[in-house]
Amino acid sequence: MRLIETKGLSVTLGRQTVLHHVDFHIDRGEIVTIVGPNGSGKSTLLRSLIGAVAVSGEIIRAADLRIGYVPQKLHIDPTLPMTVRRFMGLPRRHKAAAIDAALERAGLSGLEDRQMADLSGGQFQRVLLAHALIETPDLLILDEATQGLDQPGSAAFYRQIEEVRADMGCAVLMVSHELHVVMSASDRVVCLNGHVCCEGQPEYVASAPEYRAIFGSGTGGALALYRHDHDHDHAHHGHGCAQDPLAEEAL
Repeated sequence: MRLIETKGLSVTLGRQTVLHHVDFHIDRGEIVTIVGPNGSGKSTLLRSLIGAVAVSGEIIRAADLRIGYVPQKLHIDPTLPMTVRRFMGLPRRHKAAAIDAALERAGLSGLEDRQMADLSGGQFQRVLLAHALIETPDLLILDEATQGLDQPGSAAFYRQIEEVRADMGCAVLMVSHELHVVMSASDRVVCLNGHVCCEGQPEYVASAPEYRAIFGSGTGGALALYRHDHDHDHAHHGHGCAQDPLAEEAL
């Protein structure tokens, strides 16, 4: 089932066209990662999907689509006394059982009474994840949610995301610079640079000339270290991504 789709999506901020005729979709249960250089419009695409920026073109959403959104970062005044449970009740109150279930899904059981200011970076991001999960979304959107975490912390966070997908059946749309971790956890990768350069399974995007022109060829070997068995289960296809025999050997 298609959850959300864009047709000819364009976004102009000020005098700059940030996105130009982007055709994009995500289906129920997929994990899709958007990669691209700084300024390529990745965050703008996410904000377009949640209705936070004005667009031209078409955005088609499934009826009653519920979206959970995890931002890049959120600043909370460290002098403000706020427990995790109180934060989870913003901007509107939720039943204690719903809060507990969301925290458990995010791997944070037992921290309900901890002050937000006392959380580690990884715990803080998991609280943001739990906050996004409390409405049991059909689509979970994460905008570089592990920014500032070390590599083990990032890897653990993305493993949690895969568990959330398995548990809830939601689709996951991620933006990240951590290509070797995120691409391996994805069913499909979209390379964006103002427009869709190429898209397809991770191994095909990693070998695409369009992708290599932006990122070089250094992620091929790293990608292999984090490959999951499900990479082999999908039909081999990609869109706009040429195969490179050397990359196939690396993978």
